[in-house]
Amino acid sequence: MKKTSLIPSNRRARISILIMLIGLLALFLFSFVLGRYDVPVSDVVRILLSRIFPMRATWEKNMEIAVLNIRLPRILLACLVGCCLSVSGASYQSVFQNPMAAPDILGASSGACFGAALAILIGQPRVGVTVFSFVFSLLTVVLVYLIGSRTRGNPVIGILLAGIMISSLFSAGTSYIKLVADPSSQLPEITYWLMGSLSGARMNDVLFALIPMLIGLAPLFALRWRLNVLTLGEEEAGAIGVNTKLLRLVTVLCATLLTAASVCVSGMIGWVGLVIPHLCRKLVGNNCKYLIPAAMVFGAIFLLLVDNISRNLLATEIPIGILTAFVGAPFFLYLMMRRERAL
Repeated sequence: MKKTSLIPSNRRARISILIMLIGLLALFLFSFVLGRYDVPVSDVVRILLSRIFPMRATWEKNMEIAVLNIRLPRILLACLVGCCLSVSGASYQSVFQNPMAAPDILGASSGACFGAALAILIGQPRVGVTVFSFVFSLLTVVLVYLIGSRTRGNPVIGILLAGIMISSLFSAGTSYIKLVADPSSQLPEITYWLMGSLSGARMNDVLFALIPMLIGLAPLFALRWRLNVLTLGEEEAGAIGVNTKLLRLVTVLCATLLTAASVCVSGMIGWVGLVIPHLCRKLVGNNCKYLIPAAMVFGAIFLLLVDNISRNLLATEIPIGILTAFVGAPFFLYLMMRRERAL
């Protein structure tokens, strides 16, 4: 009798990714229609195509402003941030062999929050807040790696413990900045940034984040076949000619770069890197060859969908970090209960 495998076949994985791509394209176009100012789908398509092909304008000027200046940067940023956070989470989970690993495991998010809060405290403009957030996020991870690599015993565990420690220190620093910030102007701005939001996204934000995102995504996508080797032991991986230390280092650096680039333009948006990789494993299995592309597409779908809800559900926009927490927290509890039963 032929045995049936519990792991999805390669064909099923490819079909799942193709369906997600089609869904992402449909949601991408539909997102332009949503908003206070009504723009028909036909006009959305024509406005977008007019930026590529010469076309006579048959739409109102306000429609073009709403589509190109307001909705396009926000939609692009939602797709990019969702894609990067999801891939970052999947990469961390593969490297550390821990289903609870998330993009902020090495303190990148805490460092970004501290940098943004510091920039707001000293009166930096929006660009300065983004730059401070990005720089402090990377500095945090460098500090974690330097401390973790000098600890005795397992270097992976050392890096994880250093990440927890440094993350706690930067969180304390952020709390102190909130304490001394002006309660009438600076404190609300810091608090709103920490909640995570894509409100006010501009094309400059997309361009600023795009380069480090591409630098982080390209190696992870190219090395996705080798990430499966990390599930083997050091001796087995070495026997087939794979340098696991170098592979882990490159993966961690790329995943951290994705996290830093995402958080600096969107604020704290949690749970995406934890939830989406697990959902993708249900669809395409554990093979990183398909898991990484699936996480890229599904992450973009998820955050774009949540952002659409956040800006259209109520008259006042809901910070996107709150909505992702409503999804992520119950799923985290489910994972904990499932692991408990497995033990």
